Amino acid sequence: MKLQHQLNAAFTTLLLVILAVTGFVIYSLILDLLVQDEQRQLKQKGEILVSILNEEYGAQQNIQQFGDFLQDRDLQLFMYDRKQNRVLDSTMSKRVENGFFANNDFADQSEELWEYGNDKYVTSRILFYPKSTGLELILLTPLKDLQVVQHDYFQRLLIVFLIGAIAAIILSYFLTNKLVTPLSKLKWQLKKVEKRQFDQIERIQATGEIKEVEQSVFDMADELQRYMKSQQAFFQNASHELKTPLMTIQGYAEGIRDRIFDETDEEKGLEVMVTEVKRLKKIINEMILLAKLDSEQTVYQPERIDISDLVDQVMDRALPVVNEQGIMIKHNVEPSVTLVADQEKLLRALLNITFNGIRHATNQVNINAKKQDKKIMITVEDDGNGIPEELIPHIFHRFVKGKNGETGLGLAIARAIVEQSGGKITVGKSELGGAMFTLWFTE
Repeated sequence: MKLQHQLNAAFTTLLLVILAVTGFVIYSLILDLLVQDEQRQLKQKGEILVSILNEEYGAQQNIQQFGDFLQDRDLQLFMYDRKQNRVLDSTMSKRVENGFFANNDFADQSEELWEYGNDKYVTSRILFYPKSTGLELILLTPLKDLQVVQHDYFQRLLIVFLIGAIAAIILSYFLTNKLVTPLSKLKWQLKKVEKRQFDQIERIQATGEIKEVEQSVFDMADELQRYMKSQQAFFQNASHELKTPLMTIQGYAEGIRDRIFDETDEEKGLEVMVTEVKRLKKIINEMILLAKLDSEQTVYQPERIDISDLVDQVMDRALPVVNEQGIMIKHNVEPSVTLVADQEKLLRALLNITFNGIRHATNQVNINAKKQDKKIMITVEDDGNGIPEELIPHIFHRFVKGKNGETGLGLAIARAIVEQSGGKITVGKSELGGAMFTLWFTE
């Protein structure tokens, strides 16, 4: 079943349940309200009658005159004597009077509904004044008369409910159609993603959570397109990086085999071949490591790391290189800053970033670590020429090399390690003038 039909069915069912419960409650309340209203009206009529009887006929001895007067009223009532517990007179036949007296307790003033035969009657009792007379006027109305009014009112209410339900269902159809249409359009955009038709993807007009889903789909398609392009670029760059040293090795190997080099050139060729083999080995090892970092969680062994000790290890390993190149390296680490990560892998990431800074620095490289906004921030910056703007979005991709770069995999490895450690790495411009790499981690 389509989503629109499911929503309409659910809404209609909910509406019917609400209307049924509401109708039942109203149906019950109507009768109670009618009974209360009828009792109020009976009481008003009774008080008027009692007032007239008191004024016209005076005391209790004029009972016969009371009876004659009451017989002229188009009412169902009893003249009841509390003291003697008997009916003095009524507007009904003697048989009916006796039936009421037999089936109901006239002395029980709390009873509001009396029974006679299969019918019930609403009652209202009014005392004569003074109360010492013990005379009471009891007026009755058949409950079935009120039930007729109840049924008539409820039928009209039911018609209103039906009209309202039909209008609500029609409105629900248009609203669900408006809700589902963007989802249907989004489905076709996902089909385009499935077919890799990224250039044909169109934005969908929507609101609320559907807009968030649409934005997520669009971002996913954009990221997937970027990933596929990066994969294509990776294979192109990888083939180029591997092809160049292989061609060099092949050229010298064939020259040595065909003995076209003299002894000096042959020695030189062997040295070049060894150098290129080492370079190939390094590229392949880094490619294998990067593949493992991206796919195998088991290569990570998280533990609590003291950042100060980690930076000290980076300084120790970088010292020979900075001394050789005449670069000054400084570090500033807040005490007692720790995080949970694989120490060996994170050390590898920091070394890759630091050596990258050393290669591009003019005179200075700084390493800083501190807590900021409940996060740990590690920065590595240099005073070199910085990273070209057009290269910044791709700097962490594989085989993307800046000037003086080696394999183009160091920063890609660093990003993989940082992200697998639950962190984030960014690059920007340093106050020293060069590049600044920033690593963010949660404690």
